[in-house]
Order: sequence, then structure tokens, then C-alpha cells
Amino acid sequence: MKIPSRALKSLFLVASLSISQALFADGTNAESTPLKVAAIFGDNMVLQQEQPVPVWGWSAPGAEVTVKFSGRSKSTQADKQGHWMVKLAKLKASFTPQSLVIESGEMKTFTNVLVGEIWLCSGQSNMEKPIGNQPGQKPCLNSTQELAAANFPNIRLFKVDKTLSAAPLDDLKQFDGWRACDSNALETIKFSAAGYFFGREIHANLGVPVGLIESSWGGTRIEPWTPPVGFESVPSLAKLGTAANDSAKVSNTTPMAIYNAMIAPIAGFAMRGAIWYQGESNLMGTNKYDYLTYDQKMKALVGGWRKIWDEGNFPFYFVQIAPFKYYGGKVKHVPSPEALPEFWTIQSHAARIIKNTGMVVTTDLVNDLNDIHPRDKQDVGHRLALLARNKTYGEKDVVAAGPAFKRMKIKGNKAILEFENVDGGLMSRDNTPLTWFTIAGPDGKFVPADAKIVGDTVEVSGASVEKPANVRFAWDETAQPNLCNEAGLPAEPFRTDHEASAARN
Repeated sequence: MKIPSRALKSLFLVASLSISQALFADGTNAESTPLKVAAIFGDNMVLQQEQPVPVWGWSAPGAEVTVKFSGRSKSTQADKQGHWMVKLAKLKASFTPQSLVIESGEMKTFTNVLVGEIWLCSGQSNMEKPIGNQPGQKPCLNSTQELAAANFPNIRLFKVDKTLSAAPLDDLKQFDGWRACDSNALETIKFSAAGYFFGREIHANLGVPVGLIESSWGGTRIEPWTPPVGFESVPSLAKLGTAANDSAKVSNTTPMAIYNAMIAPIAGFAMRGAIWYQGESNLMGTNKYDYLTYDQKMKALVGGWRKIWDEGNFPFYFVQIAPFKYYGGKVKHVPSPEALPEFWTIQSHAARIIKNTGMVVTTDLVNDLNDIHPRDKQDVGHRLALLARNKTYGEKDVVAAGPAFKRMKIKGNKAILEFENVDGGLMSRDNTPLTWFTIAGPDGKFVPADAKIVGDTVEVSGASVEKPANVRFAWDETAQPNLCNEAGLPAEPFRTDHEASAARN
């Protein structure tokens, strides 16, 4: 059989092929190493339904390897470095526990394997945050009740532990293997609350097993998660993808260093898509205006992951970071209280320029503006699931997004705002007058505005503004506005004056 395709070469890190005698990450010689299967495979896992399923590992160079699952068998031959991979044909969802068997002189058997939907859950601390206690954080809302009710044996959890590498690794070095979901599993490995609540809804609505892979790290920027091919695809970031990492100096801020250790080894594992909650650390970067390029960095991350997975433009849904006193708190992390809303519009822009993505708005999910880790992760997971249900799984009756600014017209002393995603109509979440609108005339001086819903539009005016020129909505880091659609999903923050992110399109 021919040596595996370009996708396999990418997966197994083409750079290693120039080495005359291949070594594994632990230093052992490929020729003397027995059959080994990538660490992402194990007892209790879920395999992705309805698409080809790669299974890979290592054996003696040239050895015949056979993979058996669900009554099917497929064989291949390990290459000169001992790498092998087979792709199982599309599988049907199944709650029936089965065994995945790999043979090459010896046999590896993984038991209690289900078939369903796989999602990768990644980002920084708001994705990492578990349901229960976490040092320095408060538990999620109703954590005791949520954990007590978390008995879902057909949801399976896999957690990648924190580790770094100066170069891409062939296999995971630190991880917690697949576990059936219950309160003990969630608490023992401190699994992502947002990921769990997302997966629970997918499981309930699709009626299939769900596998969740968490690879997250609190306090990290987006650059360490991004592969070289992602940086190289965005001209303004290309230098980041060609920089060599010094193994003695690598940290969790080093571009590619987390990708190398926590994403590259699982790249290619068949999955439906990814959810992402990150951005706080980029907003608070040492270069105070570095955050203005975050949409381009999102392009690099998403494009890079899609390239290495070789599954096309898989769904990628992410969370807009929440209101927090980045400027008005005890420590000033940003140059002004408008830095966060500016970042919000940049995240919104990313959702518009990157195919098959969606964004969750969280301005209404914070009960403590001094807490950078909001406790309501149930609604975060729910809103991510709404995006998946509508956009990925085709539930067209599911409303997945809140109002988004479309255009403005000036009529006399009023600004008339039109919106997308007004499903069922616009409304005030608390039945009080609309909040957090400001308006400016030609002089650019914004003042508090009166805003009211008229049909599917919002009319905005200011007593001192005779000739409106621009409107801003939720333009402050503490903004928690009440404009939403009938589904209760909040409107995205926006401004009609200069939008830096749009200017870079």
C-alpha cells in the first residue's frame, strides 16, 4: 500500500521524515518499539459518526497493521518511520458498546466505544472553568445541583493536560483518558463547564452519544494555540509562523508552543467541530493596542486548525468575552473603558469574515463586574449549542443569535437603526426603556440617548443632538444592555462611527 497522503504527512509532522532513524517523543527507536496507538484513542471513547474516521499510531517500519471496528476491517503498512494510519469508512451513530481492535504482530483493544458526535472545547480560563471549585474562582451557578444531576454515561470526556513544546509532538504527553460523564468524572478532571453544558444539550437534542475533548489553559493568548500554517495564511502574521522556538525559553505565551503539545498530537481525530472561549489575555496584552489585530489572529487560528485537520471548514463557534472592569477595577489592564467594546466589535468582525463560524454574546450573563470568570456557564453552553443546532445540525426553527446592527438611516433628529436576527421581533429583556445607547452629532460628542423599539427598528435621539451622525450601543466595559430579540438573545455591541475592524476587511 502507498505511503499515506498529504494529510497524514501533515499530521505526523513532515519535518521528522528527514531524520534517518525515527525516534518517538520518549526517545525510543521506531524499529524496536512495539505497536502503539495515538493517545487520543482509548477505552470509553466516542468515534465521529457520518464521516471517515482516521486511526493512527506507530509500529515496526513496514509492518502490516489491521484495524477492526463494527464488523469492518482495514489494513495498511507502516512507513519507513513506523507511522501508520487507516481511515475507517463512515460510521452510524450507536449507543451499543463496541471494541476497536488494532493488530500488528500484537493486539491492542479499546472497549466500550460508542459512535456519535465529537467536539473540541478550547480556549483560556473561561473555557477551562469547571462546574465546581477552582482556585481563585467561584463555582458555577447551582454547582452542587448540576454535579449531582450530571449522570450521562453516553457523554464521554477526554482532557488534555497542560504542557508545552518548542516543536510539534507526535503524541500527547499528558492527558486524562476517556471517561463516561458523571459528577465524579467532571470533578476529578475538572472538566470545562461550558463544554459540558454544550455537550449535554447536543446529546439531548440529537439523541446520539457525544464525545468532548477539552484542551484549554487559563491566562493564555491566542498565538500559542495557533499552528505555523495558520500564521502563514495571514500575511501580516506570517513571521510568527516561521519563528523558531528555543526549547529552553518556551512558555505559555510563546507562539505555537501550546499548539505543539496540546493540539498537534490530536489533529486529525475525526470530529464535528470546535468551540472556543478566549480573548481576555489578548485584550490585556503588554502592547496596549495589540488587541486590534485579534480578528486576523482568529483567522490564523481557525484556518490553521482546519488545514491540519483536513476536514474542510468544520464549524467553529466562539464566545464574545464578558463585561468586566478591565479599566475601572483596582488594576488598569487596558487604555480606556472603551477598549473592551472595541474588542467586542473585533470579535464580531471575526465571526463575519471567517466561514462557518458563530459568536455567543454574553453581556447579560454577568452578575459581578469585578469577576473575570462569570459563573453562568449554563447559558454560555446553551448559546453555543443553539449555534450548533441551527447551523450545523439544521434545526431551522432554533434561533441561534441575537440582534446585530445592519444599517442606520437619519430621519429628522432621529437615527433609525435596522437589525439582523430580529426573530420574533425586538424587545427589552426587562420590559424597561432601552439602555446603553449614546448618540452624537457632527461634532462627535456622544451623549446618553433615548431609544425605543418601533417595529423591527430602534429609534434613537438625544435632546441636545439636532442632527444625528452616529450611534453607539453598549460602548463601555460595564455595559449590560437590555435590547434582545423575542428568543431572549442579547444584541451585539456596535458603533456606527469608525470601526477599526471593518476598515481592515
